[in-house]
Amino acid sequence: MLLISLPKEISKSKFTEVNAMGNIVGAIVLGVIAIICFVFSYLQFNEKGFLFNNAYIYASKQERKNMDKKPHYKQSGIVFLLIGIIFLINIIDIILQTIWLVYLVIGVVIVAIVYAIVSSVMIEKRKK
Repeated sequence: MLLISLPKEISKSKFTEVNAMGNIVGAIVLGVIAIICFVFSYLQFNEKGFLFNNAYIYASKQERKNMDKKPHYKQSGIVFLLIGIIFLINIIDIILQTIWLVYLVIGVVIVAIVYAIVSSVMIEKRKK
C-alpha cells in the first residue's frame, strides 16, 4: 500500500480553514441562540407568552389563576437576558479567540444563578 502525505504547508492550511469554518458556524449557531434568548427576555418583560418560571410551571391550575405573575415574568426576563449575554460573550470569544472572556462568562453565569435563587426567595417572602 502506498501512503501519500501532503506537504506540511498544505495540511496546516487545510486545518486552519476547517478550524475557521467551524468557528464561523459555531458563532452563527450561538448568535441564533442569543437572539432567541433576547426575544424570550423581551416577551417576558412585556408579560407576553408562556411564563417560563418554575413557580408557575409547578403550580396547580388553581394556584396559577390566583398567582401574581408580574414578579415571575420579571425574574424570567432578567434570567433570559443574562443567558443571552452569556451567548453573546461566547460569540465574541470565538471571533476574537481570547482566553480571558471565559472568566467573564463564568462571572455572568454565577450572577445569573445567584439572582435566580435570591429573587425566588424574595418573591416567596413577599407572598407571605
